[in-house]
Amino acid sequence: MSIAQTAGKQSILPRAPFRARFLAHPLVRVVLGAVASVLPVMLIMMLTQMLLPKPARMVWPMLLAAGLSVLAYRLFVTRIEKRQPVELARQGALHEVGAGMALGASLGLGVAIILAVAGAFVITGSSDSWDFLLKCLPEQIMVAVFEEILFRAVVFRIVERRWGTRTALAATALLFVAAHLPNDNLSAMAMLMTAVASLALSAAYLWTRRIWLPIGMHFGWNFLFDGVFAVPLSGHAARGWLQVSLPGPTWLTGGAYGVEASLLTLLLWGAVTVVMLRQRPRNVLAH
Repeated sequence: MSIAQTAGKQSILPRAPFRARFLAHPLVRVVLGAVASVLPVMLIMMLTQMLLPKPARMVWPMLLAAGLSVLAYRLFVTRIEKRQPVELARQGALHEVGAGMALGASLGLGVAIILAVAGAFVITGSSDSWDFLLKCLPEQIMVAVFEEILFRAVVFRIVERRWGTRTALAATALLFVAAHLPNDNLSAMAMLMTAVASLALSAAYLWTRRIWLPIGMHFGWNFLFDGVFAVPLSGHAARGWLQVSLPGPTWLTGGAYGVEASLLTLLLWGAVTVVMLRQRPRNVLAH
């Protein structure tokens, strides 16, 4: 047998089993990762609502759902992707969550202050009860955790690895908007702002390749407008500590959908998104 024939035989590698090839497909992994991150939240919410009276399902089910979502995603990464979930690394996590919360809350305060100067954000009173925080705080923790795992750690990460950053940014933004379509009082401005918010949160992920910064940013914004200021949040009813009136045109205040449908919010988030995408570290590798 010639050397060329021997080399040709040695270059033929055995084909991977069908199961391995199936699980390696990026779209399959997106679906499996999405199920892993969302299913624990759905099950905990459904079971506690069916089996427990309302006073017994305060606070802990939402925190449990958030924790199980993280554990289920970790299991997906270790069993299906066969690697360690470095995007969940705990070292520096509190610092990144805190930085994200500061950024998200700062954006929210910036919107509120500018609207207040324009006479379109008026504090009319405050709530005498703090009971709403027992639902608002853990709920927003749960929302920030499982949505960022789903959209950043699953969809964005896997799509980027296969098709590149631009495709991942676009795909994640479209899916993020689609997830908000059932919300009440949704408008074209609200959908555009939701897409921009997704780009900003994905940019936050790109800075560290970990989920903690976008989780903090997501939570900081949501809690400010759901726990502190009583204004509608993504079309959901207002329930915060400080009662707020939003006099003015809908394009400025966001109307019944909340400030997330405001042109001002779109401009501020858009500016931050451009800066974060342009200034993101280029030496942080995808995984």
